[in-house]
Amino acid sequence: MPIINNRRIFFIIIGALTLLAIAAIVFIRPQLSIEFTGGSIVEVVYDAERPELETVRARVDVLGYDHPSIRESGEKGITLRSRTLTPEEHVLLLGALSNNGEQALTELRFNSIGPSLGNELAIKALYAIAGVILAIVFYIAWAFRQVSRPVTSWVYGFIVVAILIHDIIVPTGFYAIWSYFTGAQIDSLFVVALLAILGYSVNDTIVIFDRVREHLRKNEDEEIEEPFEEVVGAAIYDTLGRSINTSVTVILALVALAVFGSEVTLNFSLVLLSGVVVGTYSSVLLAAPLLIPMARIFAKKKEEEVQ
Repeated sequence: MPIINNRRIFFIIIGALTLLAIAAIVFIRPQLSIEFTGGSIVEVVYDAERPELETVRARVDVLGYDHPSIRESGEKGITLRSRTLTPEEHVLLLGALSNNGEQALTELRFNSIGPSLGNELAIKALYAIAGVILAIVFYIAWAFRQVSRPVTSWVYGFIVVAILIHDIIVPTGFYAIWSYFTGAQIDSLFVVALLAILGYSVNDTIVIFDRVREHLRKNEDEEIEEPFEEVVGAAIYDTLGRSINTSVTVILALVALAVFGSEVTLNFSLVLLSGVVVGTYSSVLLAAPLLIPMARIFAKKKEEEVQ
């Protein structure tokens, strides 16, 4: 059982990766999009060929709008996000995008979001993530209520929470590094990607934990005394092929989305791709092996109570 025997090495590597991600989040601090801070969104579509993004950025930078986010939208469209624009600044922006009328375009939308609404959306996003995590803890504690040895059902739930926190931190750290080089911002699609990662990661972890539960029940019914390390190792290897195959198929789909998709979905697919990779190795190399030291802590506590 190489994974169980070398679990300390995996703990150290994963811990170092988590610290690196935390450092990236703290020191790089990716910017929030206007969906959370407030601002204006302008989407236009050109009648003829769309100009290069660098050309559009050069035109807009002259206006001094604090480096707005400019992305492609469809085949001929452009979506621009910036601070809240006044009506006069809106007119100037359309003039810059059309190169003072030389390139005909049609404005599809112009929306402004106030700072208070953006702050409300950010709070709701945090509530959504926290609510998902709490629901998962209570569900796992209830589902594993009949498995109380060598660890209680609540331990399974709290380990899952620790794994979920790790599975959020590492992709966020990756996104912070990505934003440093590309200027990407944290938007609603980023939050959606994190929620999808939570669902994917917890599903993979629960499959392994459920196999641990099955082995424990079988040993109890057949009165077999098997070390807990071997039970956990058997559960990992029983589900290893399934975990890898599922992850590979999802990764292939996300790679295709990142390569052939539009710029709008690029950041979303990259965050989700990193989350799938992180969720796969954390379930196999971190979640299940963590049951072993927790079981030893419970055993030691029980011995102290007996003495």
